[in-house]
Amino acid sequence: MKLSYVFPILLALAILLFFLLLPPLWSCRLPEKKSGTDRRERLFIALLTAVYALVAFWNLGNTRAPQTPQDLSGEPAVIELTEPAIPGRILLYSGLGMGGYDIQISADGENWVQIADFDQNHIAILKWNEVEMSVTPVSPVRWLRLVGRGGVELLEVAVFDENGALLPIRSEAAALCDEQQLVPDAQTFLNSTYFDEIYHARTAWEHLRGVYPYEVSHPPLGKLILSVGIMLFGMTPFGWRFSGTFLGVLMIPLIWVFAKRLFGGKTVPACVAALLASDFMHFAHTRIATIDTYGVFFTLLMYLFMYEFLTSGNRRMLALSGVSFGLGAASKWTCMYAGAGLGVLWLCWWVGRFVRARQPAGEGERDPSGETKRLWREFGGNVLFCLVFFVLVPVGIYLLAYLPYAAPAGVRPFSADYFKLVWDNQVFMFTYHNGVHAEHPYSSQWYQWVLDIRPILYYLQYFDDGTRSSFGAWVNPLLCWGGLISLFVLLFTATVRRDKKAAFLLVAYGAQLLPWMFITRTTFEYHYFPCAVFLTLCLGYVFALLLENDRRSRWAVLTVTGISIVLFAFFYPALSGKIVNNANATSYMKWLPTWPF
Repeated sequence: MKLSYVFPILLALAILLFFLLLPPLWSCRLPEKKSGTDRRERLFIALLTAVYALVAFWNLGNTRAPQTPQDLSGEPAVIELTEPAIPGRILLYSGLGMGGYDIQISADGENWVQIADFDQNHIAILKWNEVEMSVTPVSPVRWLRLVGRGGVELLEVAVFDENGALLPIRSEAAALCDEQQLVPDAQTFLNSTYFDEIYHARTAWEHLRGVYPYEVSHPPLGKLILSVGIMLFGMTPFGWRFSGTFLGVLMIPLIWVFAKRLFGGKTVPACVAALLASDFMHFAHTRIATIDTYGVFFTLLMYLFMYEFLTSGNRRMLALSGVSFGLGAASKWTCMYAGAGLGVLWLCWWVGRFVRARQPAGEGERDPSGETKRLWREFGGNVLFCLVFFVLVPVGIYLLAYLPYAAPAGVRPFSADYFKLVWDNQVFMFTYHNGVHAEHPYSSQWYQWVLDIRPILYYLQYFDDGTRSSFGAWVNPLLCWGGLISLFVLLFTATVRRDKKAAFLLVAYGAQLLPWMFITRTTFEYHYFPCAVFLTLCLGYVFALLLENDRRSRWAVLTVTGISIVLFAFFYPALSGKIVNNANATSYMKWLPTWPF
């Protein structure tokens, strides 16, 4: 048996040992309690957030990249080498547009020989692409010519000699050679797009430039939020990854507030925040320029506000939950699943109120029939309130999100053509996602997510010295497996002990997972991201249950949280792209045969 296979066995035993510390579930409950915060708590969460931010933003991506595009849809671009040389390698940093280039060389500027045919497809966008030469130059040349095909643009060209030295170049198409100091030795995740960034980072840039977007398979708001980072830091890897990473940082204090509202105390909220900060999925997926982070962030917000409404009856919290739902739905459709869970919680809250109102009144109490009539009036008003904030406001947010489509499509905002454009896009999105059935080497099913069986690999690059740079997304095994057992604890306390907090968390988790059990399209581990966030609260519930009934087990709670942090540090190379020895990484990080590390 491989040495790495011992590690998950040891971790599973540690998790089981922790749960064996729980007192008999039929004899304990989690009482209602709230507590304020003191200076030490605020200092802790500020420090944890700051440390996480440093780790998350470190090596996120280059802060500089070519910015000036050259349109090559018209006249060919001629590039002159300052001294004749034999080209050994050519790198192209591709901009927008789909098409290609005929790449030709000449020694005299009159007779041209084609050495490459580069296809600028959707995969090549915003990357340093190495051109594969069909003809290897054998004698020095002075000129290079790029003949564009289709509406293509290029941001920079780099020519290397046979020994790998960057050659000085000049051109009347100045944008192609004005940022030579940014030319890298090779394409990496630090200087180029990877995975679905080729769609979402590109679309965010298109929105900023007033171009009709290439990627229209998701609602626009996520890409608009992504574009904020580009406006702040330029069209650079750091810029297009900034917004998602920033919201990933904000989730740390947000989950702490949520846990504080649910469980009170100091230890449990701090541990829940640490669990999220050390979760693999949260770290890896918020650092990639895709839209899932925004959906998860707004899902967390909508459930926090709904919990505040259910415990206080404050309609402002209900309104904020509806607004958060609208923002989430306009970012990614999967937030609709979360919205269904909100509806279940809201309906159960009202059913509970009606049941209590119909109970026989004691001496001096109100008449149940009168109380029921008053509740019906209140219920009717609340239904209208929800229609405004969970239907009209989200629809308004959704329609506003499509404004960047209007001008490039040549339609007036909120005209009949505008509404048709929006509707046609909804039809396309449904048809597109319903038809995604292509095989993928890292696809997985929901039952694999809950067991951490099949992570998704985002990036992999091998080097000649036996090292590699890679990262993927999967849930921290302690959170995944410990959270899974926690669900059964919550199920018992929710059904047998009638614990409302357990029921709330089960609905929040289940609303994100249950729909995927019936979806037949190709799915991936990152679809479990919202569930993983709620798993931290589910495990926090077990922490609170244990501490409430046995104060001496605080060391066990802290130990479990510490193991989560240690695992994060151990797997950090496979989450961040840090260059490591390939053989050693495989020996120690490949815990299961299906893990691609």
